[in-house]
Formats: sequence, C-alpha cells, structure tokens
Amino acid sequence: MFIKRSKVLFSCALLASVYVLYLLSYFGSASSASDSSEALGKAFATVLVAPHMFMIGLGAIFSWLGFFLRKGWAALTGAILYCVGAFVFIPYALLVVPLIILGFVGFTQQNKLMLRSY
Repeated sequence: MFIKRSKVLFSCALLASVYVLYLLSYFGSASSASDSSEALGKAFATVLVAPHMFMIGLGAIFSWLGFFLRKGWAALTGAILYCVGAFVFIPYALLVVPLIILGFVGFTQQNKLMLRSY
C-alpha cells in the first residue's frame, strides 16, 4: 500500500479526515438546541466556523488525492488549504498546525519518492 507513497502524507490525510468528521459532528448538532436563543447562538457559531470546515475538508480531499495518485501537486495544494483554513478561523489554528507541518513534509517526501523512481 505504501509503495512509492509517503507515510507522512497518509497520516496527514487521515488526521485531517478525523478532524473534519469531528467538526461536522460538533457543529452539525446545531439543531439540537432546547431554547431559541441557544439555537441562534449555535447557528451563528456554525456560520463562523463553516469556511474553516470547508477549507480543511477540501485540503483533506487533496491530501488523499496526493496520496493515492502519487501526485506532489495535490499534496502541496492540501497543505496550502490547511494554511488558509488556519488563517480563516484563527482560534482553531493551533489544531491545524500539525496538519500544516505534516502536509508540507508529506509533499516533499512524495516528490522525493517519485523522483527516486525515475
């Protein structure tokens, strides 16, 4: 499974997928509020975090593409999208820093593995 594929990129894509699932489960339960003001607050928080979720989710898709297709450009795009996702919602940036580091390291490893095979 890992022939000419970066293990670091795999772990980055896996962590990003788990993080996106966590965000979706946490903010997806906005309709379970008991009070109308609580529901409004949860909806407002979801709207604030939605661009962050979208960028991290798109980055996870590109990381998986980079891993399975063995393409460095997809891994680089995923790492850049993690950076954008961290910038879009700064309070959650600390949770995305490991994804950013793993994404860029996985990109360089994937490129080295592909250059070594030629």
